[in-house]
Amino acid sequence: MNWRRLWAIVVKELRQLRRDRITLAMIVGIPVIQLVLFGYAINTNLRGLDAGIVDQANSAGSRALVLDMLATGVVAPVARADTPQELMAMIRRGRISIGIVLPADFERRRSDGRAVAQILVDGSDTAVQGAAAQLMQVPIDSAVPDTRAPLTSTPVDGRISVVGFYNPQRRSAVNIVPGLIGVILTMTMVLFTAIAVVRERERGNMELLIATPLTSAELMVGKVLPYVAIGLVQTSVILALGTWLFEVPIRGSVLDVYLASGLLILANLALGLLISTRAQSQFQAMQMTFFVFLPSILLSGFMFPFAGMPKLVQWLAEVLPLTHFLRLIRGVMLRGAGLGEMWGDVLALAAFVLVMMALAILRFRKRLD
Repeated sequence: MNWRRLWAIVVKELRQLRRDRITLAMIVGIPVIQLVLFGYAINTNLRGLDAGIVDQANSAGSRALVLDMLATGVVAPVARADTPQELMAMIRRGRISIGIVLPADFERRRSDGRAVAQILVDGSDTAVQGAAAQLMQVPIDSAVPDTRAPLTSTPVDGRISVVGFYNPQRRSAVNIVPGLIGVILTMTMVLFTAIAVVRERERGNMELLIATPLTSAELMVGKVLPYVAIGLVQTSVILALGTWLFEVPIRGSVLDVYLASGLLILANLALGLLISTRAQSQFQAMQMTFFVFLPSILLSGFMFPFAGMPKLVQWLAEVLPLTHFLRLIRGVMLRGAGLGEMWGDVLALAAFVLVMMALAILRFRKRLD
């Protein structure tokens, strides 16, 4: 072995890496991203869950019990209602994760040793059920008694009951399978279109496309449409296997499931096209796709609870289309909600599609240079 020639090859590879900015970014960026995400953003100890409160007793004792629950830090009040039915409607729409109900006969139940409060939990997220169980440990006898109630010698021994809806068995498949639709569509759709324009350039087909009267917008949209059908086929396969193998329910409209999936497909395809206008090779396109996929799967709420992340990270996660899709698909499939009830996430996905597609069209030029 000639060490001089070997050293020449080593120097050549180092120089090539120095010119490849994408690879350099991955060498430094991947360890930094993973360290920050897992060390700072990922937190399985849920705090500040959005909660709604119904206090029909409105006594000193009931108010003290609510304050004790809030003092745990597990829940944060974002809405008040008059009836438990209103809380259930909020849970179905995804506005709150937990509902706290204190009945009108709170003091009587407290003195009789019966359940004095009921915690309504969105069981479509198993992590929320586990966090809500901490509220059962709030001591009832620490609540201030209602001075209007008659004195009694019965010892105070009330209880707090937790009721989980939509997934009372706490089966993880019920929560994971709907999310897998979004994860698989994100991984495949972004990758397919990220290499689309680059592949045309590498194979020499771009010269033929330049000679046609196609506009940039027509070329971009024409490349997207075939993959929409592919994405819907993938959605159908996951739904069929999920309901057959894991008995995952579809409580809402199947049409809403496909409409939400269609929005995510368009969002990912538009993002992939934008990546393809920046990448110089198919390998670079795949590298850039990885930078999109890693934050999406970690910050969207698929693997780790969204409510456990710091507020800054939650704001960043709102930019990811998968974050909004998970809320939509779980709301439709598991809680039976309609897309009209979750219009905020629908608008967010639609806006993402328009912005990404516009940027891709503006960046694309029918030139070989």
